[in-house]
Amino acid sequence: LYDMHGNVWEWCADYWATDYYSESPSNDPSGPSAGSDRVRRGGSWFSAGSACRSANRAYAHPMSRLQNTGFRLVMVPSDRNRASSDFQ
Repeated sequence: LYDMHGNVWEWCADYWATDYYSESPSNDPSGPSAGSDRVRRGGSWFSAGSACRSANRAYAHPMSRLQNTGFRLVMVPSDRNRASSDFQ
């Protein structure tokens, strides 16, 4: 969770539902299958310190342009893109 807390809210793929967790499976809930708002996690530079944690959830419409919300780019290298020195 390096550099996740307090930088910017991070967009998640999950749709938002107020009561979803009370009805969801307890193991790896994936969120509702549809909705108009998306989940944001982590808090931002504009949040109170107590709100800057990965379990902190909020929501916004995906078309929102919020100065304190972003996303995390992730790349999983394939075996052919890895150099042999990566494994030494």
